[in-house]
Amino acid sequence: MADADPEHKEGSEQSGSPVIDKSGPAPVPTSSWSPSTTEPRQSGDAANAAALNTEGKSPGYFATLDASVEALQIRAQSLIDKINEKRSKDQIMIKDFNVNLTLKVTNLSQCLEERMYQEYEQNNNQLQAKLQEFTEVMERIGLLQEELKQVCQTLIPVYKDLGLQPDM
Repeated sequence: MADADPEHKEGSEQSGSPVIDKSGPAPVPTSSWSPSTTEPRQSGDAANAAALNTEGKSPGYFATLDASVEALQIRAQSLIDKINEKRSKDQIMIKDFNVNLTLKVTNLSQCLEERMYQEYEQNNNQLQAKLQEFTEVMERIGLLQEELKQVCQTLIPVYKDLGLQPDM
């Protein structure tokens, strides 16, 4: 009769299987504990005596105990589900934060880039004005050099007439 009782079969223990959520930290594993997993295996007459005690003397006590254990299991599973739900909400919040942060950084980067190009344009305008002024000065220098050469060429005959040697 002990072999027919599922509470006393070997290998009746089960490991907890986690609720799978692939988007973040490991969830809290669900509980699969049952009253049958806590009782040690009994053999022979002791098993028969235990079966008679559980069936004959006080069935209400064990029914109440089973109901209490089941209520605790349900409460524990409910708490585990709430924890996993809050973790999922936290992950969604972090994803939203990352998206918003990325948008703000992108906007800031675009503003910085626009400001940089404005500075480039302003510097280019200033450089263009300075370059134009430099070109005009160089043209005047070229003209003055030509005038100076003409003056020197004009002075060479004067020096010769005076009998002096020009230093050119």
